[in-house]
Amino acid sequence: MGRPATLLVTLAFGLVCLIWGTTWAVIQIGLRGTPPFSGVAIRFAIAAILLLVAARVMGVKLGRTRKEKILWLANGILSFTIAYGVVYWSEQWVPSGLAAVLFATYPLFVAVAGHFTLPGEALSLKEILGIAMGFGGVGVIFSEDLAALGGHQVYLAAMVMLISPLAAALGTVMVKRWGTGVHPFSLAAGPMVVTSGVMGVLAFWLERDRSFVWNADSIGALLYLAICGSAVTFFLYYWLLSILPAKRLALTAYIIPLVAVSVGVLRGESILPRVLVGALLVMGGVALAVHRPAAEGH
Repeated sequence: MGRPATLLVTLAFGLVCLIWGTTWAVIQIGLRGTPPFSGVAIRFAIAAILLLVAARVMGVKLGRTRKEKILWLANGILSFTIAYGVVYWSEQWVPSGLAAVLFATYPLFVAVAGHFTLPGEALSLKEILGIAMGFGGVGVIFSEDLAALGGHQVYLAAMVMLISPLAAALGTVMVKRWGTGVHPFSLAAGPMVVTSGVMGVLAFWLERDRSFVWNADSIGALLYLAICGSAVTFFLYYWLLSILPAKRLALTAYIIPLVAVSVGVLRGESILPRVLVGALLVMGGVALAVHRPAAEGH
């Protein structure tokens, strides 16, 4: 890979980490005025419209094959509907920094799933040790009294939160396995359309009696999450996924929690000592599991 391409990949990777590192706090800001499932539906409806318009302007044709449409549905359910529905629901109680740390198990799930489904991504002993270390960190986190972070609901919500990285990992591995040749616009926009529809139905069913507060904070959060946190980042993410190993790209989940925890601390969130130790173990395990010497990289 030449120098210009390497620089472009590095910039795209860094931008994804920076933006997604801030979205955890912005989700909580948005939840003050928008119910969780409604927030997911509106966020991805806006993002999908932006991506579909961009694809039309650039002459990219979407949905040309049956495989592509199946990927829309499957990835929409796994990586968007389940993953983000769980995140939004959980962040009603879980501090944004802790939520980001728990989602940092995502590359560990990717590594395990990729071992069984992706050619050339079998696990090495070092990666197995990293996975064990990472999940050991999760055990340390849950050995703490998480109720001290805001009530007994925090513990339950944190447990449910782990469903999100698992679903997202399965979606990523599926796209890596069967999404070759599918344009990033399609891999991002198609699932977002599915998600906005599914979550819209759930929101109407479960949240129709809940009130909305439309103010600068809630509207600003929705726009930031839709434009920067979805349309821009998912396009870049799926572009990166087409040229990088899934395990290497999953390294984003090692950097994102650092940004998210920093933002959370600046917002006044507390972090318990054992949670901090567990977070360090999770991120250390991720680094061990997904890091490859330069000679092995792409």
